[in-house]
Amino acid sequence: MTRPITVGVDGSPESLAAADWAADEALRRGLPLRVVHAWHWEPMTAPVVDDQDEQVQWARTVVSDAQRQLVERHPELSVVAEVLSAEPVTALVEANESAELLVLGSRGHGALLGFLLGSHAQQVIARVSRPVVSVRAPEEPAGAEAAARPADEIVVGQQGSAEDSAPVLGFAFEAAAARGLPVRAVRAWSLPPVFAYSPGSLRLADEAGGLEPYERQQLSEALAPWREKFPQVPVEEHVEIGSGGQVLLAQTGRAALLVVGRRVRRSPIGSRIGSVAHAALHHARCPVAVVPHV
Repeated sequence: MTRPITVGVDGSPESLAAADWAADEALRRGLPLRVVHAWHWEPMTAPVVDDQDEQVQWARTVVSDAQRQLVERHPELSVVAEVLSAEPVTALVEANESAELLVLGSRGHGALLGFLLGSHAQQVIARVSRPVVSVRAPEEPAGAEAAARPADEIVVGQQGSAEDSAPVLGFAFEAAAARGLPVRAVRAWSLPPVFAYSPGSLRLADEAGGLEPYERQQLSEALAPWREKFPQVPVEEHVEIGSGGQVLLAQTGRAALLVVGRRVRRSPIGSRIGSVAHAALHHARCPVAVVPHV
């Protein structure tokens, strides 16, 4: 079964930017595009201006308008549109299961500005088992320097072992190969807590070269099978001590796409997206792909 690229739309500029990105990605991969709007009628006891029929028609208009615009821009692309009659998070999680990847729009920068569907998109990203890409609406360039800076590489964060990060690196290398771009692989590291309480141990570790050689070796070993599988993709390795989110974001100045992982595990308070993915989604100016892994 061919999985489509699926994009969620709500008529906002952010969702239309996501639809354009999804259409380009579908063309690169030779896949169909599915445009969806998740909508669920919840009758209220208080009077409301819009009745159910009006809301149904609005939802249909949202997806049909998006479909029409995409077909006009990309006549060679197969585009289907559908209103998902279900609670938004549930509907989008289910849509992700049958998609190659799910694309959503996002708004603004900073922890208080939210996503395309408010808290819904963050809940979706935390629950899905397949990749999700978050796309911002185009912004005005912040001066001539920003305007001149090309988006000409795929940046990927690598954490843990080679096995842990394989799905994340695989997604990044496939995206780079499809675009003819290099990969910048970033690994952040920090000192074990014991060093914070032992100045002598910290000095000995520093004199011995610290932990950075080990971290560089871990990154190289994780990249090795993907270098072999994609020999045409140039790779730049970057290892730095510091917060994972900060180190990764500092390397995204020329990113066409930022790829981060999300460990799939349940906690007593529900699924989480992780601190690095959270930082990337809120602060990266480029599209962000969140790839689940065990």
